[in-house]
Amino acid sequence: MLLGTNDFLDNPYQTREDVVRGCIALLDPLASHTSRGGAIIDIGSSATHYDTKAVALETFARPLWALASLLYGGGNYNGAERWIRGLASGTDPESGEYWGASADKDQRMVEMSPLSYAIAMAPDVFYNNQTLKAKENICAFLQSCIGKRMPDTNWLWFRTFANLALRTVGSAFHNPEQMEKDLQRLEEFQLPPHAATGSDTGSAGWSRDGPEDVKQLDYYSSSFAIQPAQMIYAKLAAKEDPVRAEKYKQRAKDFILDFVYYFSDEGAAIPFGRSMIYRFAVIATASTMAMANVEPPAPLTWGHIKGLVLRHLRYWSDAKDIFRSDSTLNIGYRFDCVNMTENYNAPGSPYWCMKAFICLAAPPDHPFWTSEELPWPKDSIPPIKAIPDPSHIMCRQGGHTFLLSSGQAPHYAMRHGPAKYCKFSYSSAFGFCCPTGDMDLGQLGGDSMLALKDASDGVEECDGETWRVRRHPIGARIEGRGTDQVHLRSNWRPWKDVEVETWLLPPQEASPNWYLRIHKITSGRKLLSSEGGWTNYGQGADGRALIQAFSGLMSAGGDQEEGWARAVTAGGAVGLVDVPYKGSDGKRLGQLVQIDPNANVIFSRGILPSLLGEIERGESWIVTAIFGKPSKDGKTEAWEEEWKKVPQLPAWILQQSVL
Repeated sequence: MLLGTNDFLDNPYQTREDVVRGCIALLDPLASHTSRGGAIIDIGSSATHYDTKAVALETFARPLWALASLLYGGGNYNGAERWIRGLASGTDPESGEYWGASADKDQRMVEMSPLSYAIAMAPDVFYNNQTLKAKENICAFLQSCIGKRMPDTNWLWFRTFANLALRTVGSAFHNPEQMEKDLQRLEEFQLPPHAATGSDTGSAGWSRDGPEDVKQLDYYSSSFAIQPAQMIYAKLAAKEDPVRAEKYKQRAKDFILDFVYYFSDEGAAIPFGRSMIYRFAVIATASTMAMANVEPPAPLTWGHIKGLVLRHLRYWSDAKDIFRSDSTLNIGYRFDCVNMTENYNAPGSPYWCMKAFICLAAPPDHPFWTSEELPWPKDSIPPIKAIPDPSHIMCRQGGHTFLLSSGQAPHYAMRHGPAKYCKFSYSSAFGFCCPTGDMDLGQLGGDSMLALKDASDGVEECDGETWRVRRHPIGARIEGRGTDQVHLRSNWRPWKDVEVETWLLPPQEASPNWYLRIHKITSGRKLLSSEGGWTNYGQGADGRALIQAFSGLMSAGGDQEEGWARAVTAGGAVGLVDVPYKGSDGKRLGQLVQIDPNANVIFSRGILPSLLGEIERGESWIVTAIFGKPSKDGKTEAWEEEWKKVPQLPAWILQQSVL
């Protein structure tokens, strides 16, 4: 892909001026796609479950997260007039560009939040200089979401923002009763803090994205929605609602002590959950702390918060494949990939990433900008932390940042939901795969999963056409929290007569690049199994596929043997080893699976080390050691010595009677 000048790419992201240039580089390319009236921005043709006018509104509204912040912080942007004009045109019922009023559970409700943010933060730019008629239309448009049925999720924040904007401009449409009702309901999603255990600090500040049956705690619980919303409210309502504002700021302080674990030393976030097409929006919690002046809690300082934001932007500064040839953002994560999307991802949806630039609302003399950038605080917080609310064990050893996961599952029929929430581990370097099908292992994308297939005798009783993976963990819990015996434990049932109990053990000090999985399988039928490690970049040093599924040809860097498989490419070194245990001879067949193109969110071409075996009726055990060592600057070095450090089951787990 040939790109014109794009100051987002190859940007050092060391100063406020660098961040401003990166922001403007995302705003400028939208000009050529903007309608005469300014309200319609059309950058693509892929569809969503909502209508085309809502799609156009989305592309118009989402850049306002950054533009309004830039203007509030004292910056200028010559193209701001497009949004001023478009706001009047899009809210005018007599205009051909009218977005339309909100109906029940309407996508327009979502876009109320960036529109309202812009009006509340910079009313002189976006509201006060409009005509009287335009002001009336803008307020009527915002008011159209009040009193309508709305999803019982973070969407309640969008109506709260509309009320904040209406209050800011003194509109009679402001509905304080509705705002208070919404805020009280959002409070019911909040999770209580956990008591500290040993050196593992109590976890507070987490919120579900909905009622108790919602089992997803992902980036919506943080940067995509709830944490920035609370801090923005604290900023805008500090005088009118000081008690709640302070409570929200304290939650951000508590939350950031967990949230830092989701980012590598180099600034990469761990891809996990839905809406990863929002890309660098994952850093918005840290970015909004600067805007809302939320003082970092010890041991963190403003230098650490600055480092989190700038390193994350630097991580994306070489990602040329996230842009179309006209420098507008495409749909995907590290490359153009519709396979990983949800049914609400439109061409303009990725511009939710502009939340990363909310820090521009902090003036140049704010300590976020004047402090020296500091690295990830590895000297003051432990490398492994168990976080009960999301049911994650965070691991930062051997140059690899990843998490172990059990207990989460999508609460509705989400596309690729099990892949986004139910894998055993998620890595900042190796990402995760979304299946392209389930008929063979290449389509399945079974990284960080144990996949099972019915191999029963007899056609009538066998459903062995497809592979099954963990879709709904049962009884998931963290045990040994705050000790060196911490681990995750859960059950799952791929069939009524098959139960799998899984233990996940984080890296041991002597084996920093390995973690362990233990599976106890109680089966009423014969099964085939395939267990996957992490997916790696799929091309070898010779520029060809590491293994070609059609021909079976293999390039240097790939190894598959009895009991183990390994792939060493420009992405790093990954692999897995069968560990003999309880009657298991540790002789599963190692196989490098060529993943279907566009399955992994980071690598468009992927290779997956796997172990294939058979499981008989009755009780059986599988123990697997999983290896991962990311490359540095595209080079994979010094992995051989770490590969030799295959961990054994620790004594404490062997002593447990259950094993």
